[in-house]
Amino acid sequence: MGWHGAPFNAADNRHWQLHAHFYPPLLRSATVRKFMVGYEMLAETQRDLTAEQAAERLRAAPGRVNLIGEHTDYNDGFVLPCAINYQTVISCARRDDRQIRVLAADYDNQQDLFSLDAPIINHANLRWADYVRGVIKHLQLRDAHFGGADLVISGNVPQGAGLSSSASLEVAVGQAIQALYQLSLDGVALALNGQEAENQFVGCNCGIMDQLISALGKQDHALLIDCRSLATRAVPMPKNVAVVIINSNVKRGLVDSEYNTRRQQCEEAARFFGVKALRDVSPELFFPIQHELDPIVAKRARHVISENERTL
Repeated sequence: MGWHGAPFNAADNRHWQLHAHFYPPLLRSATVRKFMVGYEMLAETQRDLTAEQAAERLRAAPGRVNLIGEHTDYNDGFVLPCAINYQTVISCARRDDRQIRVLAADYDNQQDLFSLDAPIINHANLRWADYVRGVIKHLQLRDAHFGGADLVISGNVPQGAGLSSSASLEVAVGQAIQALYQLSLDGVALALNGQEAENQFVGCNCGIMDQLISALGKQDHALLIDCRSLATRAVPMPKNVAVVIINSNVKRGLVDSEYNTRRQQCEEAARFFGVKALRDVSPELFFPIQHELDPIVAKRARHVISENERTL
């Protein structure tokens, strides 16, 4: 069982609740126990990092599981993900200078330090730091009216398990800076900022789904997303349905996987049909001439076109 105070969300709230979480034996890992009782540890680490300066904010963003709509988001299609109760939490405080200092509690307290007044480039050694740096760099392009910050980061979203730990981190970093400096950015803007950071700074051409559900997820609801217009609709989950996530123990990271290759194949198919994205190709257009495509490219396109129909 783990206890923690709530809520930890994008809005300050003076009404606090005490939540108890009961975990079956298979989930009673050291990571889960440390995380569920570790909110106080983040604040303590923040004080150690900042010479007794207390944390000003706690911000959290969840991971996600996609119910249906696979490989459709970067084809401007439709997806139906839901947020999960695994998340990235950031304890944060403003600084008097223009430095961003980051401590990764789950990586043996590794630290990164960089300036807002110098070009923000990829870290030479720390992969996790690039996600933070990318978010900050792209926030500057949206609203440069913020200063330095100390960020202490922890999370229990399994990495490399397809549950969007990177998007959770990107959204949480954006929320932290937004909260410290009252930036006028809504959830959609923070999601887009995270996607741009991953596309242009980290080097993974992901779609918008992961960041959007992390920023806009609602308890007991899935979120139907139109990945072209970014229109969303909360879809209540049936009361008698539970989402069970099973860990296959197959590790992958979007940057290192075949994800970018799959996207290139879909873009090749869209060019063949002369459209912006495969969302614009109907089954009636596709099936009569699919044989003219490379077999693998045709397979990728067929999945996306039919998956959009299934999602809706």
